[in-house]
Amino acid sequence: MSQPKSLGLVALIAVPALFLGPIMTMFLLLTPAAPAVADCGPAVSVVIDGNTQVEGYTQEQLKNAAAVMGAGKVLGLSVKGQMISVMVALGESGLRVLDYGDGAGPDSRGVFQQRDNGAWGSYADRMDPSISATNFIKALQGVAGWELLEPTLAASKVQRNADPYHYQKYWPEAVKIVQALSNSQFSVEGSGCAIPGQSGAGDDYPWKNSPTWVQVGAGAASTSPLGMYYRECVDFALWRVNQQMGSTSAPFKFLNATFRPDGQVLGSALTWKAGWDAKGWPTGNTPRVGAVVWYAPGTGGADPNFGHVAVVKAVNTDGTYVEEGYNGKPAPDDHNYYTRTVSSKVPSSFLYLPSQEEKK
Repeated sequence: MSQPKSLGLVALIAVPALFLGPIMTMFLLLTPAAPAVADCGPAVSVVIDGNTQVEGYTQEQLKNAAAVMGAGKVLGLSVKGQMISVMVALGESGLRVLDYGDGAGPDSRGVFQQRDNGAWGSYADRMDPSISATNFIKALQGVAGWELLEPTLAASKVQRNADPYHYQKYWPEAVKIVQALSNSQFSVEGSGCAIPGQSGAGDDYPWKNSPTWVQVGAGAASTSPLGMYYRECVDFALWRVNQQMGSTSAPFKFLNATFRPDGQVLGSALTWKAGWDAKGWPTGNTPRVGAVVWYAPGTGGADPNFGHVAVVKAVNTDGTYVEEGYNGKPAPDDHNYYTRTVSSKVPSSFLYLPSQEEKK
C-alpha cells in the first residue's frame, strides 16, 4: 500500500491552485448549480393480463405487485418509489396477502405486514393490497429526502426494521417485476434516481483525454467543468459523486466552488473531510461501495501535505476493499485511472453520500 511517490503530484497541484483559486471561485459562482435533489422519472402504468408471466412468481403475486404499482401511479409516485414499494412487499410477505404475523409483530397483516396500531387503518385496509400500498406510499412520501436514500434505507424509514438493510436483497427482483409489469422501458442508472454505488464502470471519467495542468499550465485549459484540474484525484472523485447522485452532464449539481454551504471551495484532498462535515453529509470507518475514500496527509502513502481521495469500487469479505481513482501511481502514469486493493483500516475516513449511512 505504501507508495511514497504515487500521490506526490497532489502536492504539486496545490501550488498553482493557490493562484487560481479566487479566479475559479468567482467564475463558478456565476454559474448556479442545480439543487441536490433527485429528479426521478414519473410513475409507470401497469400492463398485466392473464398471460403476463414473470419467472418465479405466481399470478397471485403479480396481481398484488400490480396493485402496489397502481397505488403508486395514482399518488404520482416515481418509478423508483414503485420499485421500493414492491421491494418492501417482497421482503415482508413475498407479495402475498398474509393473514398472520410473526414473532416481532404477531398482529401484522397483509402484503406489507402492517401492525394493528391505528397507523395503517382497519383490518380490512391492511388486508387490501391497494389500500395497504396507498398507506405505505403516503408514509414513504412523508420521509424527507427519501429519493436520495438507498432503497432499503428509504423503506426502513417507514417500516422501522431492526436491520435497515433487510430489504437490500429484494431490490433486483423488485426492479425485474416493475419492468415486466410496466408499459415502458426505463433505466435507474444515470437518472436522477441513480443509486449510490451502482454508477460507474471502470474508467468512465469523461475527461480522461483532457490535458493536465502539467501539460498546458494552470488555467482554464486544464480546468474541468467541476472546477478541479483535469485527471486529478479530486476531479475524478467529484465526478463519481455527481454521477451517483444522477448528475452526468452540465450543469452539474456538485462543483468545487459551490459544494460547501459556507462559501468555501471544496478544494484539495486535504479539506474534503471538512467539506463533508460542513455540508452535514455522513462519514465513518466502514467502506461502502461508492463512498469517497479520504486519506489525511501522510496516511497510506498519501502526500504528506495534501493527502489523497479515491472511491470505493468494491468491498471484499476479508477486511479489504477495491479502490479506484486518478493520480494514484508514480509518474509517468500518475494522471491516469488506477485500482488497488487496500485494507479497510488504512484510510483516515470514508465519506458517504447522503443516501449512505454506516450500518450500525
